[in-house]
Amino acid sequence: MIGFVLDTSVIVSWCLKDEKDDYSDHILDHLSTSSAVVPVLTPFEIANVLLVAERRRRLTEADTNRFISLLDSLPIRLDQELPNKIRARLLEIGRTHRLSAYDSAYLELAMRKGLHLATRDRALGLRH
Repeated sequence: MIGFVLDTSVIVSWCLKDEKDDYSDHILDHLSTSSAVVPVLTPFEIANVLLVAERRRRLTEADTNRFISLLDSLPIRLDQELPNKIRARLLEIGRTHRLSAYDSAYLELAMRKGLHLATRDRALGLRH
């Protein structure tokens, strides 16, 4: 059973040492007894963060590969709802809460599934 929606801000903190904190560690530990769901855009967001971190020499390619192996071992599932089916809802949430479409995707998923959102993102302002 899926226990919560997982935001990219938490995921990337597991590999970027200067972004690591107790909250993110707690969420990672929680994945040993629960599973998480993410919007379909998450792999693209993670790949982008990793590429930028490599370019800025915050990570090596080997670090990135180890991190991808960790992610592949965790019970994190992609939401199967097609983005075009939730587009109007994303716009509504973005307008109402003054969020980007990307942040709106995480909030929309949490609302639709009735799950808590694990995030470090201040714009979302929801650390559960």
